[in-house]
Amino acid sequence: MKKPGIPTDEAIRLKSLKSLRILDTPPEERFDRIVRMARRMFDVPAAFISFIDTDRQWFKASVGIDFSEISRNQSICAHAILGDEPFIIADAATDHRFTDGPLVQGDTGARFYVSCPLKLANGSKVGTLCIIDDHTRILDDDDLMLLRDLAAIVEREFIVMQSAITDELTGIYNRKGFILAAQHSLNLCVRQDLPATLAYLDLSELKSINENFGHAEGDRVLNDIANLLKAECRPSDIFARLGADQFVSLFINSPRDSTEGIMTRFHKLLRSSKRSNVMGYDCKFNYGIVEYDFREHKLIETLLDDGATAMHASLLAEKEDVTAA
Repeated sequence: MKKPGIPTDEAIRLKSLKSLRILDTPPEERFDRIVRMARRMFDVPAAFISFIDTDRQWFKASVGIDFSEISRNQSICAHAILGDEPFIIADAATDHRFTDGPLVQGDTGARFYVSCPLKLANGSKVGTLCIIDDHTRILDDDDLMLLRDLAAIVEREFIVMQSAITDELTGIYNRKGFILAAQHSLNLCVRQDLPATLAYLDLSELKSINENFGHAEGDRVLNDIANLLKAECRPSDIFARLGADQFVSLFINSPRDSTEGIMTRFHKLLRSSKRSNVMGYDCKFNYGIVEYDFREHKLIETLLDDGATAMHASLLAEKEDVTAA
């Protein structure tokens, strides 16, 4: 079988797919319903929604397919995500690119194949909605439009999923999203015996900025913090906005002293903001750092609570230093 090419935005595409938090999740009726509709509307034996991971094609919802994943190198859908239009194969059994693939040679016995790439809001094509028949056929323009409409329903579900775990203002994880993403990363740390530290941030001047300069300026400051977190954190790190003026970042494979250095640099970058200098306010935050211990932090919520405690202790210590001076 012809090996599929790699999309030009592969790094961003994979990161976007991971952020969806859908891989290896149980079946969901909202997706199962769509593939049932596709099979019935087009009168085909098989339909599925799948995602193209680093080295596999994983099936989220399917009818008429008897496996949950196949190698990416044996995936027709890995070819489909290279373009924007429906990917159509009139007869896979005579197409030299795919004649020895698992969908053609296996029990599925695929001959006719058509799929629509599935995109996230940022344009990343993460998977496909596909229908398969065991004999050759042709779809007219109305049929293709119908398949596109079904794909659009899937994409709307992605938007719902992302909005549930994403902060509306800054576009980074919210509390729910952080808990989901952090748990996976911490499990990896335990398996590979890697250190992890959590930094809990509180923007101390947000109320004053909102009162004196307006909420639009306060929102801009919050977005500044989110953008600095994106810039300073590595792809393996997890960060989120927990509440009105609270942020958190989980640094993977980072001991405490390294995290302290990151926070010091982050603090300087934020306070040197040209906009804050022009507007005449001091943009600063307090933070607390806690090292992850899988024995003490069996729940992410416990780690967050310890981070909040460390942040408040740091704030209290700072106030005592000011009083003593």
